[in-house]
Amino acid sequence: MPAIHFHVRWPDGSEDQCYSPSTVVKEYFQVGERLSVDAFVERANTALEAASQRVEQKFGFFCSSAMDQSTVIKAKAQQFGNSPQGMVEIIRID
Repeated sequence: MPAIHFHVRWPDGSEDQCYSPSTVVKEYFQVGERLSVDAFVERANTALEAASQRVEQKFGFFCSSAMDQSTVIKAKAQQFGNSPQGMVEIIRID
């Protein structure tokens, strides 16, 4: 199962490389797309759950790394509170 990374730019300009165990995240994000922090967190969580389920279908167990990545994203998002101006940009998927 090919793992990929999606790279994001947070509202403060910082960038993170996020891990997915499956290419299914390409169905959830487009390069150049900008989302509110809350929308990004929700979509990332959904995408990573789908990726983990694909791992389970193939190998018989969920991918803990996908769930760890979801936790990291949620923790980072908390730094930005509920600011409506805060946008996350998808800068690369590889």
